[in-house]
Amino acid sequence: MKLIQRIGYYLGGFSIGLIILAFFLNGKKTSCSYGPDARVLKNIRLKKIIYGNHIQAHLQHYNLDSIAINHILKKGSIDFSKSKARLEPCGLYNIVGEFEKKEIILTVENCDSIATITHLEIE
Repeated sequence: MKLIQRIGYYLGGFSIGLIILAFFLNGKKTSCSYGPDARVLKNIRLKKIIYGNHIQAHLQHYNLDSIAINHILKKGSIDFSKSKARLEPCGLYNIVGEFEKKEIILTVENCDSIATITHLEIE
């Protein structure tokens, strides 16, 4: 068998495998949370989120709502240099993201069953 035939068979089988895989995973809620940022953000999103009183005032002052917070928790990135992940009993994370051309920095206290937004800064 020539090299070109081998490459053809390989590419044919590979493309059929991709099509089958796309068919089975279509519509499923699958995610690839392998990086440290993605794992922590997913962990926070799965918990009940509590807003402090001054956070509600900040959100109303800047005409933002929980959609902005959810967007930051989904698309933001964690600044691990300013975070205290190993703090007991709850880790403290600084999450930076952009929503409607505003840079938003959240400080989230990540406990076992709840996540509390303790500080909000908008630049």
